[in-house]
Amino acid sequence: MADDALPTGIYESLLTRDLLARLSDLRAITADVPEGQQASALGDHVGRRVTKALAALPPAERVALVNALLTGLDGERDDIEPGPQQLMSVARQEQPGVWTLVDTRPAVPLSRPALLTNSHTDPKLGAELRAELATADRVDLLCAFVKWYGLRVLEDQLKDLKQRQVPLRVLTTTYMGATDRTALDRLVRDFGAEVKVNYETQSTRLHAKAWLFRRHSGYDTAYVGSSNLSRAALLDGLEWNVKLAGSHTPELTGKFEATFDTYWADPAFVTYDPDQDRNRLDQALAIAGGLQERGTVTRTISGLEVRPFPHQEAILDRLQVERETHGHHRNLVVAATGTGKTVIAALDYARMPGRPSLLFVAHRKEILEQSLRTYREVLADGAFGELYVGGDKPDRWRHVFASVQSLSAAGLQRLAADQFDVVVIDEFHHAEAATYRRLLEHLQPKELLGLTATPERSDGLDVRSFFDGRTAAELRLWDALENDLLCPFHYFGISDATDLSRLDWRAGEYSTSDLENLYTADDARVRIVLKELRDKVLDPARMRALGFCVSVKHAEFMADRFSAAGIPARAVSGATSRDDRADALQALRDRTVNVLFAVDLFNEGLDVPDVDTLLLLRPTQSATIFLQQLGRGLRRTADKPVLTVLDFIGQQSRQFRFDLKYRALTGASRSGLERQLETGFGLLPSGCELVLDAVAREVVLDNVRRQLKLSRKELLHEVRSHGDLPLADWLQEAGRELADVFRAGSWTGLRR
Repeated sequence: MADDALPTGIYESLLTRDLLARLSDLRAITADVPEGQQASALGDHVGRRVTKALAALPPAERVALVNALLTGLDGERDDIEPGPQQLMSVARQEQPGVWTLVDTRPAVPLSRPALLTNSHTDPKLGAELRAELATADRVDLLCAFVKWYGLRVLEDQLKDLKQRQVPLRVLTTTYMGATDRTALDRLVRDFGAEVKVNYETQSTRLHAKAWLFRRHSGYDTAYVGSSNLSRAALLDGLEWNVKLAGSHTPELTGKFEATFDTYWADPAFVTYDPDQDRNRLDQALAIAGGLQERGTVTRTISGLEVRPFPHQEAILDRLQVERETHGHHRNLVVAATGTGKTVIAALDYARMPGRPSLLFVAHRKEILEQSLRTYREVLADGAFGELYVGGDKPDRWRHVFASVQSLSAAGLQRLAADQFDVVVIDEFHHAEAATYRRLLEHLQPKELLGLTATPERSDGLDVRSFFDGRTAAELRLWDALENDLLCPFHYFGISDATDLSRLDWRAGEYSTSDLENLYTADDARVRIVLKELRDKVLDPARMRALGFCVSVKHAEFMADRFSAAGIPARAVSGATSRDDRADALQALRDRTVNVLFAVDLFNEGLDVPDVDTLLLLRPTQSATIFLQQLGRGLRRTADKPVLTVLDFIGQQSRQFRFDLKYRALTGASRSGLERQLETGFGLLPSGCELVLDAVAREVVLDNVRRQLKLSRKELLHEVRSHGDLPLADWLQEAGRELADVFRAGSWTGLRR
């Protein structure tokens, strides 16, 4: 290679006459400098030339040079080409007719520094690292711990490093026992990395977290900040990282490399060999993990005060304002699953003087038992309350936790309308059911409190009508995730090649028997589910998963096939006895069973925080059901960094609507959802990822675009299906926009 030959790689150099001449025998990509960057790019170019010239002169002559700028900087004429343009990438001919041009690049220019905060306005660190890895010629990583959930979002680029024989060096520690050994094993075995570990367990000297990407072109970059190789580092909103540009601040990237080399040579960092060192690493991680703070203290009825979290305190304050300032004594609290609705209700009750009489209503015994335990914990009173469900009947009838079925069966006329000062209705979206409506019409408490995560119902009714259309306090899934109250999710939409388009579609759903026959006809879909599960889950033998099925037969079919494949599974449904359900949940917690396949059982109300994986095996367009199912895995636990959701997507009926559940998940309008599908969902809450495979993406995108072009006939069908609603309510319940109505004529015309 000649001394003046340009190394291959990516660039951001202004195209000058001299540079253009050096490219005469090369294949290159050029592009116009964006108008907004032209002043900076031109100024930087001039600045580098001036700095070089000034540095070569004695101090006394430097002012004279500056004064001579208008007639030439250094006596060499190298005019910038019109445009102006900048060199973006260079490749050489590998063999006759074969050129390899790479122009993958991060969103932040190579030559510019930046602060990345992982906010919705910044490029996500994970996406930037994927682009940097694609064009790096050497990579160094310094981090306190390495997690599988961080590694897997960079997997393709790390494989490419190995294929291109790019050196990758990693320095890490056993800090807090947080490193996943499997992640280090894969770094060494699958990605060809050299890994060194500091096994110190008594203290942690290494808190630096940084990446360095070296390039033959000279356009080195580095990221320094709070980011380990973990899910939180790459995705969460409170991780800050400064991007350094070697062409802008070469002294910083030079110091980075020199310091890293010093650590690399330090005997405290020992080369990791998966075959020889795994026991030593496991032992060190176990010891270090024992030093980890476990977070919140588990409180019992020992008298310790249960204090609300800040988001719960805000809701309690809101309830107080509604009652004392606005005189509203019928209030609805909408809070995402996992944010502690029952705790809020118990704390709200605890603030009322004199322990007034209480009726807490739910529709399932497990929910009532959990709620009673919560009230006893909050009130520090192990004797508080009585159950009225199944064979349990109250004696004192002052603080009753009752099922709506028991109350109805006994006859509401036996209860005085004012017998209870406070009535709390859990899962209030059921209130439109006849049993709930009769109860609400009969009772006249001083305070009525409704609790729900989803006030909107798939049948178009809205339970806010019981509260004059008001919501006293609201904390939706989107906000709960943004505020780090719930476990973030990695959602994978996977095409399963199942054709549902010819199945009977009525009243917004498929025939259950048709789905059951299709899904249990053979093992083709099961093989896809098993393959994707093993690909997306770190260790299926350690997971705790729920699978949502269409029928009992489908659940039993899936449990049988999974067990035969070496993944212990059981089927549960509403017909399963209470003892068998409790035994199944305990088996899931103990990991003697890895999957429970459920039918209309775990959609709501039941607290199963250990669940870390969801298998969505039944099609649903209901945003309510979708969010309820998602909520089963969103509760935080100490050893669950992320909820993995595998949604298996087939070819759907033309009437099926993907937009309803994805809009509920992302908060986007339908047109906004189309843009997010096209660009890869870059605006999700911090820590969350939504990835559709190529086929699933096209299925969903085609469906959403068709919904944007809804025919008048389809719109009439949808207006009719939601009953007698005014325009504003219909727009909200149907997830439609005013433009949909105007394209079809008018609202009055549609109603007629």
